[in-house]
Amino acid sequence: MRKVTPEEIARKREEIINACEQLYRTMSFREITLKEIGNITSFSRPTIYNYFETKEEIFLALFQREYDRWNEDLTVILDGNERLTKTELSEKIAASLAGREQLLKLLSMNTYDMEANSRQELLTAFKQSYGCSMHLMCMLLEKYCPDMSAAEIQDFIYTFYPFMFGIYPYTAVTDKQKIAMKEAGIHYVYQTVYEITYSCLIRLLGR
Repeated sequence: MRKVTPEEIARKREEIINACEQLYRTMSFREITLKEIGNITSFSRPTIYNYFETKEEIFLALFQREYDRWNEDLTVILDGNERLTKTELSEKIAASLAGREQLLKLLSMNTYDMEANSRQELLTAFKQSYGCSMHLMCMLLEKYCPDMSAAEIQDFIYTFYPFMFGIYPYTAVTDKQKIAMKEAGIHYVYQTVYEITYSCLIRLLGR
């Protein structure tokens, strides 16, 4: 039997994750199955089980990749600016999240079930990417907001990161939801990801 190389394993894992991402653009988590994912890969559905044991593990891998991509954006901010005002920092972080709609959509899901139905080593890998984003955010605050104490930075992290779970539902509103809000007599001001994120950041950091 031919030995599968690490490069082949990485390529097939990436193809599975890409298939999941493609389906998630138009389907809900509940609707997507391993069969659906297998239908748009170049190999048979049973092959998926060589790389992921559950649908949740595939979504967790997609989630991890989205955090890694956001981490790259945060690193660009950190390495590309000698100094920033709090307003400028808020603008750049808000802009980085505005380009990460998939991350925000995944954050709005029930991540508890996703994590509970994934193997420990995959959950640990995900948490490393998640933790890296927190570390980068702390580095941004330490560099550009030197007046903030360690306690204030911790307060920021434990306020902003939970806030991110609600960004997508408040900004990706369907026509059906808009009609329901109107019929319920609720006056709601619709905002973009950038607008709602900047508004939160500027209040947390101050101008």
